[in-house]
Amino acid sequence: MKKIVPLSILLLFAFMAVSAQKTKKDVFNTLEAQYDEYSTIAQQIWDWAEMGYLEEKSSALLQKTLKEAGFSIKTGVANIPTAFIAEYGSGYPVIAILGEFDALPGLSQQAVPEKKPAGGEAGHACGHHLFGTASAAAAIATKNWLSTSKREGTIRFYGCPAEEGGGAKVYMSREGLFDDVDVALHWHPSSQNAASAAAALANISAKFRFKGVSAHAAGAPQMGRSALDGVEAMNVMVNMMREHIPQEARIHYVITDGGKAPNVVPDFAEVYYYARHNSRDVVRDIFNRIVKAGEGAALGTGTTMEYELVNGVHELLPNLTLQKLVHENLSEIGGIEYTPEEKAFADKIAQSLGQEKANVEMARSVQPYKEVARAYGSTDVGDVSFVTPTVGFGTATWVPGTPAHSWQAVAAGGTTIGKKGMMVAAKTLTSTAIDLFSDPSIVKKAKQEFEERRGPDFVYKPLLGDRPPALDYRK
Repeated sequence: MKKIVPLSILLLFAFMAVSAQKTKKDVFNTLEAQYDEYSTIAQQIWDWAEMGYLEEKSSALLQKTLKEAGFSIKTGVANIPTAFIAEYGSGYPVIAILGEFDALPGLSQQAVPEKKPAGGEAGHACGHHLFGTASAAAAIATKNWLSTSKREGTIRFYGCPAEEGGGAKVYMSREGLFDDVDVALHWHPSSQNAASAAAALANISAKFRFKGVSAHAAGAPQMGRSALDGVEAMNVMVNMMREHIPQEARIHYVITDGGKAPNVVPDFAEVYYYARHNSRDVVRDIFNRIVKAGEGAALGTGTTMEYELVNGVHELLPNLTLQKLVHENLSEIGGIEYTPEEKAFADKIAQSLGQEKANVEMARSVQPYKEVARAYGSTDVGDVSFVTPTVGFGTATWVPGTPAHSWQAVAAGGTTIGKKGMMVAAKTLTSTAIDLFSDPSIVKKAKQEFEERRGPDFVYKPLLGDRPPALDYRK
């Protein structure tokens, strides 16, 4: 026999749903009215293009914006000068919104559809100027909603530097800064709008430094021991190792110092390595084998080797309870429409990528929801996801088909295309935060799933151990 729900309760639920939608629309309208303000902030961070742990001006601007909006600010958290936490409210639940703001080296680019460096050293090729700004906008919009609706709860913005290889969130997690958070929200610039279950590879990175003996490369080569030989021998052995590691693994390296002149035997050389896999245990094993290759290379070339562990991040732990909610909100908000000028810009970007014209429909639509994800990149959000239930999504801030870490991504991020996508992200984060504050049962269910996926005996241990933050890794 079916249980009959009284009409009065059904009407109450319907009223609450309509009221919530009306409230969200009001919040969205306010965000749209602030488009110019947030666009200016994002553009300023894009112009500065500060690299990991060097984002002094970018961090200060976001702190100022949040402080003026009524947040209290804790600076220099986790012993990182550019990391901070902005907080408003009190009590349960504690909802965190993550924000990033670091740029990438070697990718200076003007906001034009052909490769044209801007003259600086770095560029926002991963769109973190949009990431930090949208997340701050969402935190402020949520704070205002909490205040006007007189709701209990705490909203926090986490200013997270150096995502690109510096791993600030790992140190922040290690310091326990997420331990009392009930749900963490994040997003990322992309070439499409999607909120399917995400994945990311665990990653360990290190700089291997070889020391040898300098000598005249022609006049007295027997007196020298080449540090560059050590680097090259190591690289050869690691490249041979690729045949004997899991096919899902990724290893990359770049020689950051190979000597200064051909006629001088280099007494110092350095190579910077990344190792990735979707299991942190496999990454540990691969990395240990890379270290052995370095030791063998030093032995064979008569040099010495030491290495500095730069970063180590966990894979991403999914939370489908939260993911479905975010997908619903993103789908409700939708993508962006290009103006004729934006379409002309997008077509030129597409042509630079070997396409005839840009697929603007992808920027307008939201991708179907999927629960199975493959990963190739890494993020320090992975560590946060093993400390508290975490969920993310992407919006079309780049021309469809654009890869991250490209000049094309930098260019689009400095235009209205990027900023329109940024506002879609701000609305989606805000909408999700409102849902979590309004319905504690969602938070409870997400935390239950989190505990099941993480396992009852799990103890968080950062892959980078107890090393202090690598504040000079971009210097």
